[in-house]
Amino acid sequence: MYDPRPQKGLDTEYPVSCNKLVCELAAARKQLHFNPSETTIGIVTCGGICPGLNDVIRSITLAATMAYHVKRVVGFRYGYWGLSKEGSKTAIELTRNEVRQIHRFGGTILGSSRGPQSSKEMVDTLVRMKINILFTVGGDGTQRGALTIYEEAKRRGENIAVFGVPKTIDNDLAFSHRTFGFQTAVEQAVIAVRAAYAEAVSLNWGVGIVKLMGRESGFIAAETAVASAQANICLIPENPLPKETVLRLIERRFQQSRNCVIIVAEGFGQDWESGSGGHDASGNKKLVDIGMILKSEVEKWLKANKEKYPSGTVKYIDPSYMVRACAPTSNDALFCASLATLAVHEAMSGATGCVIAMRYNNYIVVPIKAATSVRRVVSLRGALWRQV
Repeated sequence: MYDPRPQKGLDTEYPVSCNKLVCELAAARKQLHFNPSETTIGIVTCGGICPGLNDVIRSITLAATMAYHVKRVVGFRYGYWGLSKEGSKTAIELTRNEVRQIHRFGGTILGSSRGPQSSKEMVDTLVRMKINILFTVGGDGTQRGALTIYEEAKRRGENIAVFGVPKTIDNDLAFSHRTFGFQTAVEQAVIAVRAAYAEAVSLNWGVGIVKLMGRESGFIAAETAVASAQANICLIPENPLPKETVLRLIERRFQQSRNCVIIVAEGFGQDWESGSGGHDASGNKKLVDIGMILKSEVEKWLKANKEKYPSGTVKYIDPSYMVRACAPTSNDALFCASLATLAVHEAMSGATGCVIAMRYNNYIVVPIKAATSVRRVVSLRGALWRQV
């Protein structure tokens, strides 16, 4: 196996600037590291669901079985739990017939879960089941888990490649300009914003609030605001504002019109109220429900200004689970197929400890350490935010 990074400066400390990291273009290779007839491939999906998961599973399976004619493809159930000693008993065989129609549905046929497992136990499972290549489909937590599997396999001297297909509906993967499922999420979110607009514009002093995903990065909220062209206020984590400022923005909008539509990312306003301070199974900080908090604050403000806005009303929409549970758009489905197929090409040639990504419309191979070292966020001085 080989490290696909250019050999100069292999010991680079992460995080590094996006402009300094040199990555290799992803492609099919003439030389293969693994003998296809003796190769067993494993696939695992972890974390929250996202449009396109089944497309990725399907495309990996088809590329492996039809382009390379590998020995077999195994699907591990319910995230990294499926790689534990107990969970590995639920593994299923993935064939062309098994995956033929799965792309028509949202979610993942393999199931998913959050939380880590012992890297030693997971590598034990890979060795016991004679897995040569493991594809990890998931977000930054999943890929950090993949890194521990890669390092444990490397420490043991096992001939096992670990290759990631990043899944983050927030589109916040470092060194990548697009992740699968994101465009589908924006398209679904636009539908929610249009509903909020219809509600708000039909009322006298109506406020429509739509809460969207985006823990630390507001790409879904920002792109939905631009795409819908019906939002008056867009609140994202990268641009923190006190509640008084948000209320003043609503008042300023009311001076121009009798309705206001607000898009708020889930990670915005986390200092408005004190949260539990806990973390979920993936290690993410538990967020306060900014959508409900914002709704309550706007309602209190309208009540306090009842003489000015006598029939002020708030309509609140949270489409988060609808946005992530649907099947991908045709454009996203094509993107999933390209990512998955190139991941198979790279892994069969021996690339390991990496993820597949798209940057400047090029498919590249990025070290997992780099991809998980920083989080991509909306630049408040960039073109996207200026459009908002």
